[in-house]
Amino acid sequence: MGLVRFGGGIIQISGSIAGTVHARNRFGNYIRPRTKPVNPHSTRQEKIRAILSYLAEYWHTGLTDTQRGLWNVYAAAVAMKNRLGETIHLTGYNHFIRSNCAQKTMGETEVDAAPTILSLPEKDPALVCSEEDIAAQTFTFTCDTSGWVANGDPKFGIMIAQGQPQLASRNFFATPWRYMDFIDSTEGAAGTATLAAAFPFALGQRVWFRARIITDSLRLSEPWQVDPRDVVADV
Repeated sequence: MGLVRFGGGIIQISGSIAGTVHARNRFGNYIRPRTKPVNPHSTRQEKIRAILSYLAEYWHTGLTDTQRGLWNVYAAAVAMKNRLGETIHLTGYNHFIRSNCAQKTMGETEVDAAPTILSLPEKDPALVCSEEDIAAQTFTFTCDTSGWVANGDPKFGIMIAQGQPQLASRNFFATPWRYMDFIDSTEGAAGTATLAAAFPFALGQRVWFRARIITDSLRLSEPWQVDPRDVVADV
């Protein structure tokens, strides 16, 4: 579905309309024909589809009316941004799926109760990829240890996704991303964590990362890009 913003005509479109995709990158707006993507039915795809199907059913059969109502209260208080940069409010159902999909992706059990702190968690600007090991195919991350101190709703983990490695001459990256793992509270408190690469990488490549913070009460931050790492030496 395409999103359209009207002004003295149409001033912004994002999404697909009648076989045409409208989007924007750093060079401006562009239009291209819509193509049907190949569906490889990968293990990762099937896992996410199974999680979404399970959570959609669980919303209706596993939660009480009161619990659904509290998710709606949380949703009404939390402002989000759409693809046009406009402020919107999702539904309680949307937030339940959004947060619990992240929870299940990490291998944890779904959480029925809605967050009681009515805001999204802040990103961790100190999070960086500080080292890589080509032989072991791992990346080491450094994060802000103060963010793990109990403050009413401490971090449960930082979810990390890796971008497909690119030539060192690339200066920006959009997709594809693949989930790596999460830095849990024990690793986070230590300040560093080493995660296995999701895409194989080699000397001379540049690798981007995307992160999200999830808290004990299941508040899930917006994703943000971590500064890219240039693979320059095999340690």
